[in-house]
Amino acid sequence: MFDNLRPISLSDRAAEEVRKIMETKNIPADYGLRVGIKGGGCGGVSLLIGFDKQKDTDLAYTIAGIPVYVDKKHTMYIIGKEVDFYDGEDARGFTFVDLPAEAQAKADSTPQNA
Repeated sequence: MFDNLRPISLSDRAAEEVRKIMETKNIPADYGLRVGIKGGGCGGVSLLIGFDKQKDTDLAYTIAGIPVYVDKKHTMYIIGKEVDFYDGEDARGFTFVDLPAEAQAKADSTPQNA
């Protein structure tokens, strides 16, 4: 049921920055990019990214050569989002962008195992 589900995508800038971090910060080879949530309830949720090993409850797929892990319970909170990387004079870091439905449909139909 979840075999082809890719709830989140990465922009080219984000993929480049993730690869750079994995290479320069000694991230172990068996780790991938974890995308998920923290919190819940009345306070809402916060989206998060980090590096982690794959777990039994994860959706696992590859984007631009980067293993991506999402806990299946977190899917409904992140589906349709794209991880981007902002590098400006005022700030620098990863951001989550809501993709329009047309862009999400295109991302879902485009092979991202390059």
